Amino acid sequence: MPTDASPAPARAGELYVVATPIGNLSDLSRRALETLAGADVIACEDTRTTRPLLSAHGIAAKTVALHAHNERTGSAKLLEALAAGQKVALVSDAGTPGISDPGALLVAAAHRAGVRVTPIPGPNAAVTAYCASGFIADRFLFVGFLPAAAGARRKALAGLKGDCPVIFYEAPHRVLDMVGDMAVAFGPARE
Repeated sequence: MPTDASPAPARAGELYVVATPIGNLSDLSRRALETLAGADVIACEDTRTTRPLLSAHGIAAKTVALHAHNERTGSAKLLEALAAGQKVALVSDAGTPGISDPGALLVAAAHRAGVRVTPIPGPNAAVTAYCASGFIADRFLFVGFLPAAAGARRKALAGLKGDCPVIFYEAPHRVLDMVGDMAVAFGPARE
């Protein structure tokens, strides 16, 4: 019986977008643990932040950095790994990758390349904060980080007039300036 001498097609890799704990390492889901343990490589916003999480759960997978400064070149290398059939898990320092954290470029490129992208849901700082806020509304607006420069931040705030709760992310050292700018933009009656 003749055999086909052509090489077998490479198996497709898979990209897992894995949410990680916001503060308590015990908040990592069982599915996230299994996914991270089974990954060939874990793409991390900061490997120094992710290693203690992995270590706490006995996971010794290979880690690579994928952050704002290397996201384009890092994504290209990860796409090569995915094309070679590897399982790549994408994590941020805390919460869900791609939401005010690196990862969106890799996910978009994976989709364009026909790579299967699987979300592994878990903590998200915006939703967690909203659930504990006590606001009662049918909707909210998530803005993420506003510009750090005061003028640009004030201009962005001026364009956010509305009646629903608005969720921002802000660096700790800018919170007071941000709250002051919000009070001016939204007025004293706004909660």
